[in-house]
Amino acid sequence: MYDIIVVGGGHAGCEAAHIAGVMGKKTLLLTMNKKNIADMPCNPSIGGTAKGIIVREIDALGGLMGIVADLSHFQMKMLNNSKGPAVRSLRCQADKRVYPKKMLEFLNNTPNLTIKEGLVEDLIIEDNVIKGVILADGKKIESECVILTTGTYLKANILVGSQNTPSGPHGEGRSNHLSDNLKKYGLKIIRLKTGTPPRINKDSIDFSKMHEELGDDTYLTFSHDLKPQYDINEQQKCYLLYTNSKTHEIINKHLKESAMYGGYATGVGPRYCPSIEDKVVRFKDKERHQLFLEPESIYYDEWYLQGFSTSMPISVQEEMVHSLEGLENAIITKYAYAIEYDAINPIQIDASLENKVIKNLYTAGQINGTSGYEEAAGQGLMAGINASLKLQNKEPFILKRNEAYIGVLIDDLVTKGVTDPYRMLTSRAEFRLLLRHDNADLRLREKGYEIGTITKEKYKRLEKKKVDIQKLLEELKDKKLKITKDVKEKFQENNLEIPTRSMSYEELLKRPEITFEFLKNFTDFNYDKEVLEQVEIELKYYGYIKKAYKEAEKLSKIEEKQIPDDIDYKRIKNLASEARQKLSEVRPKTMAQASRISGVNPVDLSILAVYLKKEYNKND
Repeated sequence: MYDIIVVGGGHAGCEAAHIAGVMGKKTLLLTMNKKNIADMPCNPSIGGTAKGIIVREIDALGGLMGIVADLSHFQMKMLNNSKGPAVRSLRCQADKRVYPKKMLEFLNNTPNLTIKEGLVEDLIIEDNVIKGVILADGKKIESECVILTTGTYLKANILVGSQNTPSGPHGEGRSNHLSDNLKKYGLKIIRLKTGTPPRINKDSIDFSKMHEELGDDTYLTFSHDLKPQYDINEQQKCYLLYTNSKTHEIINKHLKESAMYGGYATGVGPRYCPSIEDKVVRFKDKERHQLFLEPESIYYDEWYLQGFSTSMPISVQEEMVHSLEGLENAIITKYAYAIEYDAINPIQIDASLENKVIKNLYTAGQINGTSGYEEAAGQGLMAGINASLKLQNKEPFILKRNEAYIGVLIDDLVTKGVTDPYRMLTSRAEFRLLLRHDNADLRLREKGYEIGTITKEKYKRLEKKKVDIQKLLEELKDKKLKITKDVKEKFQENNLEIPTRSMSYEELLKRPEITFEFLKNFTDFNYDKEVLEQVEIELKYYGYIKKAYKEAEKLSKIEEKQIPDDIDYKRIKNLASEARQKLSEVRPKTMAQASRISGVNPVDLSILAVYLKKEYNKND
């Protein structure tokens, strides 16, 4: 008998199993193949726009993805570094061989965690409460909670042209019956699709025809606790290339042979990471599309052709790849394919990721309709935390939209549902200036300490950082720079406007063009780099940040307006039929959540507010 069973050893399953073990729960991680734990069937990278901030949040809450990425990458880069701090995100090229190995090492050393191989095809359910799982061989394993993190394995089909092969990623086995059984228990099943591009042999690539993409010349980490583990000068190169008119001509000529346009696919593909044939069709005005060649590992010579996922037949893939400049003689080591799979409609889960139909059943990752390793890992972490808290008879841990990208992700899923695989974007977060890469620990680490996922040692480091930030802010306010002849010369040397009077360092740093790096010409700042970064951002964007906090405060007040669980929307007169149907389906917890449901209009919200006051707050 286990406290928690986690089904699936992908990125969601790893985080769920690890954090449940850390929180003291007797946990079983069931995977079809231990060799595929933390596998990267698609892009061998961690992070990226918005996604990199999710990884920082996972680390701030005690998860593994950030630290494992730091121990296994061979290139690190801060995206959007020339733009404002709200859109900066870290991304690394992880070694496809090293990353899973390091993850497994952490899992093997996680307390209370057992890892076993097994294929789950059914659940043990009594009175709509989960009691365990049933394996393909009929064996039953009991537990208090179950977390399903099945990725793309539910009734998965590999699509290459007109060929449809029942299979999981990499030709692995698939789960044939679990999604049918979930449907039998009342869950709504949807069919989704994703894809992966061809892999190219390194020796067959002419890199001289491509543009080099280097890692940053500054040391960077996802982890808030780990020092950089790499040598800047030994980072691997990636390469930029483009499609051309010949590529587009081949695609258009063979369009009906692709699984998607030939009518062989039934699943809905990702809107924000489309196949190359989809890009060519949807963006006919574009003469070319950007692609990247990225090494998958330093231990073998396969390169990943990012941006070129396709479900074209093998013969057409050969033509397409050879039309690209620098890949005229390319040897394809693995052909691209699309994969379609079953998922559940996330409208049927609560913000805790517990299922509304089956109690103590949690789901995380692609089974909830998301795409991406990072989105999966963030959900896995939260599912593991909330399953553990439930067994402790504690309230669920729910992150708000103004507290974390993970909060935005889960709220979007449970409030809006999905029609295609969900991908996190900075534009989805209305409070993105508050949800930055640099302040993930300040936002979340104390919360992690309170729920038992962060050690006292890590929490003390956070407290010291907070003290140092405050000390530095006071120091900058008190200390003034006198405008002497030498000072004027320094300003002139750097083409900066010379102040007309003595100014505090705080005033100077508020200027967009003034940095700590420049102010070091006049005084020393004996603080960690991350403290200096935090203070500089806080001062430069003070007005914007203050405004964002005010907006977040307003939202928090609306979030406080709870909607009772037992409300019957059929009894509310004058509600639009669509609003009635959506509210009954989603069953929002607060008025703020209700306002985010597609199809629920301001008039409907006003009617709902009046009804709540009349029926539930008669003494107000």
